[in-house]
Amino acid sequence: MQLNNGNYLDEDLNNVKETNFCIGVAGYPEKHIKAPNRKTDLRFLKKKVDAGAEYIVTQMFFDNKAYFRFVDDCREAGITVPIVPGLKPLTTKKQTGILPSMFHIDVPADLYDEVEKCKNNEEAAQIGTEWCIAQSKELVAAGVPCLHYYTMGTSGSTKAVAEKIF
Repeated sequence: MQLNNGNYLDEDLNNVKETNFCIGVAGYPEKHIKAPNRKTDLRFLKKKVDAGAEYIVTQMFFDNKAYFRFVDDCREAGITVPIVPGLKPLTTKKQTGILPSMFHIDVPADLYDEVEKCKNNEEAAQIGTEWCIAQSKELVAAGVPCLHYYTMGTSGSTKAVAEKIF
């Protein structure tokens, strides 16, 4: 496979020299923007795993049902590697509009409504932190392999989540 920079990548990562590195790939619980549908998206994800990916980290999501459905769909498609949920505590009111348009994800109505009631970003960050803590607790109780947090340059809320979870 030729990369944008003109270099070539061995399509079968299973046949590379053994190292201490492992290879992870992205997965999209709510479907990649360029995928025409979820089934096609999963087919391409399976190709990545079959080529040697050892784990999947998901795009951020705010509804754990999307993650659980994604894992079930992956298992049904024969994808057996660990699937790490990617979480993002909201830190500003604007993120309820920006994140869905940038990353093509959904913000649940309950979360959106709570953030909209906030008078400022500090209140929104508190709601985002509490939501992420609840998500994290449910995922840990369900036995996820680990949690991945997207900080996007602001780690304070993520630190607050981690202090409650770990």
